[in-house]
Amino acid sequence: MLDDPGMLLCPTCSAPLTDGTHRSAVDGPGQENGGNDRLLAALRASESRFRAAFCDAVIGMALIDPEDRIIEVNPAFAALIGRGVGELVRTHLHEIIDPEGMPHRLFPELVHGGRERFRVEKQLKHREGRTVWSKVTVSLIRDGAGQPLYTLALVEDITEQRRLGDRLEYQALHDPLTRLPNRTSFFERLDAACVTATGATGAAEPAEAPNTPNTPDTAGTSDTVLAPADGRRVGVCYLDLDGFAAINETLGHHIGDQLLIAVAARLRRGFSEHDAHLVARMGGDEFAVLVTDSRGSDQLTDLAARILQELEHPFDVAGHRLVITASVGVVERSVHETTPTDLVKDADATLYWSKADGRARWTLYDPDRGAHQLTRQLLATALRPALERGEFTIEYQPLVGLADGAVHGAEALVRWRHPRYGTLSPDRFIPLAEETGAIVPLGTWVLEESCRQARQWLTEFPETETFVSVNLAARQIWDSDVVADVARALERTGLPARLLQLEITESALLGPGGRPLQALQALADMGVRIAIDDFGTGYSNLAYLSRLPVHVLKLDGTFIEGFRDPAPATNPSELPELGSRRSDADEQIVGAMVQLAHTLGLTVTAEGIESAAQAERLRLTGCDTAQGWYFARPGEAELVAAILREGRPGPDTSR
Repeated sequence: MLDDPGMLLCPTCSAPLTDGTHRSAVDGPGQENGGNDRLLAALRASESRFRAAFCDAVIGMALIDPEDRIIEVNPAFAALIGRGVGELVRTHLHEIIDPEGMPHRLFPELVHGGRERFRVEKQLKHREGRTVWSKVTVSLIRDGAGQPLYTLALVEDITEQRRLGDRLEYQALHDPLTRLPNRTSFFERLDAACVTATGATGAAEPAEAPNTPNTPDTAGTSDTVLAPADGRRVGVCYLDLDGFAAINETLGHHIGDQLLIAVAARLRRGFSEHDAHLVARMGGDEFAVLVTDSRGSDQLTDLAARILQELEHPFDVAGHRLVITASVGVVERSVHETTPTDLVKDADATLYWSKADGRARWTLYDPDRGAHQLTRQLLATALRPALERGEFTIEYQPLVGLADGAVHGAEALVRWRHPRYGTLSPDRFIPLAEETGAIVPLGTWVLEESCRQARQWLTEFPETETFVSVNLAARQIWDSDVVADVARALERTGLPARLLQLEITESALLGPGGRPLQALQALADMGVRIAIDDFGTGYSNLAYLSRLPVHVLKLDGTFIEGFRDPAPATNPSELPELGSRRSDADEQIVGAMVQLAHTLGLTVTAEGIESAAQAERLRLTGCDTAQGWYFARPGEAELVAAILREGRPGPDTSR
């Protein structure tokens, strides 16, 4: 390590020990030579131990002078870069260590004595041309006066660690099945395409998004807040394969996985390699194409159309020729108008609009439809709490006999007194209640309240025996014991079963499975009246009609619309107008259905009556009862009671 191997330096001041100025503290007069000999021997032993440690160390070590030239290296360092120890002496450090990325501040500070050590990961240049990643710890060695003398570099080979880290990073950002970027990578790229509130470009930390083959992904997403930028726009085509679940169920998940791989490869070739867009697998059979420099919505809709066209061609997978389609949701907007989370949320919602609109198509995000969807979601979430808070009420619309003009019964119509949106009609929330299952507790409440009200009418007007008609959802039959629910309501309220009518739609009654028929048969055996609602719009399987436990047919309003037109011309020489021909056809259809119902021992009710002429024409067809605004609008229970006191309803003049 020294210029003269035979010369030893003082470890304190680095002066040569042979200059006669150094003496042991225990040396007395006449003992100078003996003391120096012992000191020299100790120093030589120390030097030998240091050299052994230096040469035999498993990590690379290099002693460097102030001009960044190597004084000495150990064999481990030389082997690390594929060179000999001798050829490295007096070599400039930058010939071995790439100066790019070296800490510009830390290294000068250390060389000039302002820092004792620093650590950095650097690339070393191997003789064969490859790169060796290393962890370099550089320490300062001072002289006896405390001034910087040399630097000592300890170099550890971390190439395998870096490769492992790169593999782990790749796995964290890519889907293991398709090798496409995954949800996490997608959000990192989307975040980077947006400008944060501080105006600096960067990526927020997205939540971890583990991906598994052929499994829906529910990972979290980033929520970077965006600020006005330089007019940049971003767009997403979010797509889902139509009918993919059926492939899994019929051919097996291994075929489904192979299909996903084939779809990913086709999307990568078509839109990632050529157009430089990011194609990612978001989870399950959902993919996304990110356009970070969008030129407008036309570019994104054209891209969506090309995606659909690309996927139209059959896929040959494990001996199966598979033809699939996709639904695509398209969102495009300025980066300062959104957040990454909102962008993907809206794209996902638009994707399901595409499916609802018929599949195999693309749909562009519509803010108005999005607001409507949000309102639906808010209502669906609030349904059960609203029932507990007593926000629902029931209105009743009289069912009037067309022959005698008397009130025979009343249909119970539930209303939601929403604190924010006001009074909501059933069409606003009943479909949501059926989707969420809230229809079961809501229907049970309506049933019991309606039976209680009918019992009050019976108590006040015993001679009329006014029945109440309650709508029954198909899900109430499937998800609850509707027979037990009805029996319990009748027992609690004391209402005779003959004064309860349950309305169920034709499609629900004649749908697959025998449970609805069994339940309705049990209810009919109890004495409850069964009515088919909206008759003529469902299966219309007349072969079943004679075997169903049904008492009443309620004609759908579309058959009654023709009765609003003028009556057909009676002069044979006059050609009937289009409206007249429709009116005549509707009248013939209704007359035939009424005659059929009467032949089977059923009664017929018509809905939506708005005029006296309409009511009269329906009466002439033989229709039994009717309801509509001509007789009375839906109202409080007292409305029915008032009509019962008067004996019969008069025309509703409140319109």
